[in-house]
Amino acid sequence: MRIVSRMPAVAPRPRMAALSTLPVFYTIAGKRVLVAGGSEAAAWKAELLAATGATVDVAALSDELSDEMSALAEAGLVVHHDRHWTTLGWDDYALAVGDCEEEEATHFVAAARRAGVPVNVIDKPAFCDFQFGSVVNRSPVVVGISTTGAAPILGQAVRQRIETVLPAALAEWAALARQVRGKVTDLLKPGAERRAFWERLAAAAFRKGEADIDVATWLGEAAGAKAGRVTLVGAGPGEADYLTIKALRALQAADVILFDDLVSDEVLELARREAKRILVGKRGGRESCRQEDINRTMISLAKAGRHVVRLKSGDPMIFGRAGEELAELEREGIPVEVVPGITTALALAAELKLSLTHRDCAQSVRFVTGHARDGRLPDNLDWRSLADPATTHIYYMAGRTAPMLAARLLEAGLDAGTPVVVATDVSRPQQQVQHLTLAALGSSDVDVLRPVVIGIGEALRMRVPEQLTQVSTGTSAR
Repeated sequence: MRIVSRMPAVAPRPRMAALSTLPVFYTIAGKRVLVAGGSEAAAWKAELLAATGATVDVAALSDELSDEMSALAEAGLVVHHDRHWTTLGWDDYALAVGDCEEEEATHFVAAARRAGVPVNVIDKPAFCDFQFGSVVNRSPVVVGISTTGAAPILGQAVRQRIETVLPAALAEWAALARQVRGKVTDLLKPGAERRAFWERLAAAAFRKGEADIDVATWLGEAAGAKAGRVTLVGAGPGEADYLTIKALRALQAADVILFDDLVSDEVLELARREAKRILVGKRGGRESCRQEDINRTMISLAKAGRHVVRLKSGDPMIFGRAGEELAELEREGIPVEVVPGITTALALAAELKLSLTHRDCAQSVRFVTGHARDGRLPDNLDWRSLADPATTHIYYMAGRTAPMLAARLLEAGLDAGTPVVVATDVSRPQQQVQHLTLAALGSSDVDVLRPVVIGIGEALRMRVPEQLTQVSTGTSAR
């Protein structure tokens, strides 16, 4: 079988998907803003505006002030004007916020727009030039979440989840970053040196118990970061939720990403948007990039000072030719790190809710390649041990060799009724799982154009105790 080679190819950078609104951060410290109304809702907006350092003028009659707004006025956080907003001029206001009924809102918005002042009417998106999102405050790190007024409660739920991820100490680290930015610019060159420093600081910000840093030492060490580095990252079987946090951080820190054909778009979407993406796919029986070209690309990019992420489907250390890549990188003296991923066999077990080592029928599990360099079954497999009924075997890249695999196992004495699972696109929306027997595997129709994994062993019977010929598709197999 002749396989056509292809060169690593730069993938087009993804375009920004449609936005319902433009997320911007507007500095209003020292500027005047107008809040029309004294309600509790208006008080929340007034407090938020005051927290930015703006001068907040509240126009509302005293008997209309809520307890919350009165407290803000007494604390000196807002300036209360005991009159209707129509009696105030619009000079020098940066923003205007109103809590108005429909008819009054129409006049309020018209007045603001005549004065060229961006306006927001609380809980009335149709009247708004801008919206207030849910806020996660680690100032100077500020995260805003917007649902464009469609689902505020959903925005709050997102905020709660982000709050749990961002440590409270992040504010101190961000303040430190602001303090040392000038030194970093003066002492470190653009590119690898500066990135080395900022990545180290960012990593430290998310580690609990990190001691105070010696900025001078870190700057000195970053100044020696002339060469780039490579990180081998496991992308998992396809579903983005299977990506580890460490893998996500590597993707967010990459300058260049070399990715396989089987890496899902959902995983790539989580990568740093500015990172250059290069497709270096290798697929059995199809046009593929030569390993030598992949190695050469990684080395040249790393020597140019780039952080290269080599993104591999599943786990990079299982049937991913990582050994060859590691040897080449180490030979060239390029720093390399490995980030493990969820291998397809484990994802399949999770999808089927199946223990691969159920103690009643399997005392071990074994991962086996079903594909040699020539596209056939490897000629050095120990078929007697592979026919062990007390072991669950998972065969990778065995779609084309499935008939011969079944024949060799039957010859080695494995029972013809042994349960078999043939799964394609594990964890992806188009996932298919077929349950059959070893005898039926030899004549089964396996889609060799899709990523295939084959499980064989008595442990598989725990999920299909009565019928071994049913076909489950997509989420029905989960």
